[in-house]
Amino acid sequence: EVQLQASGGGLVQAGGSLRLSCAAFGFTNDDYTIGWFRQAPGKEREGVSCITGAGRSYYADSVKGRFTISRDNNKHTVYLQMNSLKPEDTAVYYCAAEPHLSQTIVVALIPVYDHRGQGTQVTVSS
Repeated sequence: EVQLQASGGGLVQAGGSLRLSCAAFGFTNDDYTIGWFRQAPGKEREGVSCITGAGRSYYADSVKGRFTISRDNNKHTVYLQMNSLKPEDTAVYYCAAEPHLSQTIVVALIPVYDHRGQGTQVTVSS
């Protein structure tokens, strides 16, 4: 059974940084994509970033240059380093994983992943 455990959210002032972690358990190899998504109250779910098993990373335009995704396959963990945070980054962030995704879905950060972890709240105060 695949399980994802997200952590690292919190309250930070605008301009500050947070690092989210997503630990994945239950996969038999590292050939899966992990994505980070977020949803703010009253807004639709938004793809933030993802990283493939081969280490290719993709970002939403709204976070490019501020967020960095990375993975440590030895620890089965993906990290999302979030710098220069803005109030509009406030949302519940969650990670999701899927071993078989088309390139189109990966690049477009479409949230159709089968395995999803619990959310972690990120609040950025102005």
